[in-house]
Amino acid sequence: MSSFVTFVRSLLFNIIFYIGSVPLVTVAALSVFFGQDAVIASSRVWAQYHWFCVRWLLGIKTVIEGKFPTGAAIIAIKHEAMFETIEVLHLIGRPAVVAKAELLTIPVWGRAAHRHGVIPVARETGSAALRRMLKAAREAVALNRPIVIFPEGTRVAPGEQPPLRAGIAGLYKTLGLPVVPVALNSGRLWPKHKFMKRSGTINILIGEPIPPGLGREEIEARIHAAINVFNH
Repeated sequence: MSSFVTFVRSLLFNIIFYIGSVPLVTVAALSVFFGQDAVIASSRVWAQYHWFCVRWLLGIKTVIEGKFPTGAAIIAIKHEAMFETIEVLHLIGRPAVVAKAELLTIPVWGRAAHRHGVIPVARETGSAALRRMLKAAREAVALNRPIVIFPEGTRVAPGEQPPLRAGIAGLYKTLGLPVVPVALNSGRLWPKHKFMKRSGTINILIGEPIPPGLGREEIEARIHAAINVFNH
């Protein structure tokens, strides 16, 4: 596809998606007055709108192999683009997403995210930050919600395989849940910090659950290998 068509598609996506997001995110923020279920439902609508814009404006298809868990489990996802941070809200039922704590301070959006059940991770290390994260995670598990985490901690370029952050091992040990690793290749079409997004297919591969009870080195090695299958 020509660079001009790619530019036009990317421009239309940014205009239509972000303008359309304003009322949808506002509705999500207002839905906090009607309980968590209302926030989750309205956030799902926003994510479905995102999927529609991705599919029909950018020309990006999604092929999923495997099934996401429907109950309490830790879902560890490779992170290459903004694409997956929004898509998880409708691909996974009632997810509790681990995200940077400062995102909860964003006006309007932050209020909805907090009520949605986002699990905050502070930039600073220490026992207090870990306790806050684990408290929110336990609350999600008590509601039988799957916990979504991007174990590398930030977006990485295709081919990069950084070590996992400590948070995934802490959740795994404390919660005693299986880990479902998820590999994807979104960065090929949706480069980090780039305006241009190419059409094509994003593959999402949902791996077999890794049982609880393993040591830190083994669980990290197995997750690392599973989420990087497209980079091998």
